[in-house]
Amino acid sequence: MGALNSSTIKRFIRFGLVGGAGFIVDAGLTVGLQNAGLDIFSSRVIAIVLAMLVTWRLNRSLPFGASDKSQVGEGWRYVCVAITAAALNYAVYIALMLTVPWMFALLAVAIATGVSMVLSYLGYSQWVFQSD
Repeated sequence: MGALNSSTIKRFIRFGLVGGAGFIVDAGLTVGLQNAGLDIFSSRVIAIVLAMLVTWRLNRSLPFGASDKSQVGEGWRYVCVAITAAALNYAVYIALMLTVPWMFALLAVAIATGVSMVLSYLGYSQWVFQSD
């Protein structure tokens, strides 16, 4: 994460706020789609994809700013990191839902999101939005 100076801390806070918006999209759609009758697996995949789109646009403008590379290249790098983080997030979510009898979807989403947050921040700050 680099030195913990005030700009790094502020950026991480903005990243957390963007993540909060992504969490609202992710958790809201996951629960909403399940309440509409979609299964626990498909509902989460749809929610993750839409949350990924929202957070790319917000991360690009708030905590990190656009990279000096093409938006297509930046988008591709973002997708690579986001898919890796989403796979970890999804694995933790499914593991919790299948192995913890009292687990409910919203709590599982929150735990899984927390686990994948560090990976996301490092990938975005060190690779996706890094300028030359």
